[in-house]
Amino acid sequence: MATEEKELKYSAEEEHKIKLMQQEVDIVRRMSKIKHKIAVMSGKGGVGKSTIAVNLAAAFAKKGYKTGIMDVDIHGPNVPMMLGVEGKHLIFTSDGIQPVETEGIKIMSVGFFLDSLDSPVIWRGPKKTGVIKQFLSEVNWGDLDVLIIDNPPGTGDEPLTILQSVPLDGVVLVTTPQAVVQEDVRKGINLVLDSKVPIIGIVENMSGFICPHCNEEVPIFGSGNTEEMAKKMDVHFLGKLPLNVETPVSSDTGTPIVIKDPNSDIAIKISEIANYIEKTVIKKK
Repeated sequence: MATEEKELKYSAEEEHKIKLMQQEVDIVRRMSKIKHKIAVMSGKGGVGKSTIAVNLAAAFAKKGYKTGIMDVDIHGPNVPMMLGVEGKHLIFTSDGIQPVETEGIKIMSVGFFLDSLDSPVIWRGPKKTGVIKQFLSEVNWGDLDVLIIDNPPGTGDEPLTILQSVPLDGVVLVTTPQAVVQEDVRKGINLVLDSKVPIIGIVENMSGFICPHCNEEVPIFGSGNTEEMAKKMDVHFLGKLPLNVETPVSSDTGTPIVIKDPNSDIAIKISEIANYIEKTVIKKK
């Protein structure tokens, strides 16, 4: 009997493999309840990627879609602040982690796990990958129509994990007019193409500053050639978004611009991008 019991025991390595296999099963189960998964990426930081991701989620929620946003920017989890839910506490149940919800949007971010808003996340690659897979396997999103996944800039562990682990409907890439930014965005485009994931299109953010006094547009980051770059790389150009005073203020105060000022030029243009995604991705299937 003692021999039989010994044979039934697993080594630590075997138990780890079993745990990983179960995690993959859980990821498939959770993701199968989400009709459309869309990643927002950029090759460079500071291009307003999270602002666009949050506003796209808000635009879909306004349309009546059951919407979620997953913030996998591990070192800069700004989504909770942009949606006004910083400091909220997660609820852990037998059916998984319940995401925080506001404005009809379900939200998950590593920001909810930090001891304070000033706490840095000092993690190496394997731990970051592990946390993202925990988000995918343990968060109880329920039945969603759309999940927006906000990635950190670059082509590192986080976007690569998403591209390899989630059956994405497509990727929206964000750039600014600067040549140095577009150089890095081209790397991001090639990463997505190499991963055999569809590219929905590319957005040129901060294409010009709208003066609040004269309403004139000033190209403070250059005129850019995003549309030409998109054409050369056979990527759809989703349009230009201007830089104005209201957009960063709305992000800092926790209300997306498409909700706070839906008639503003930038809110209308973001809504048009959401309409394009709705037509080409959501209603296409």
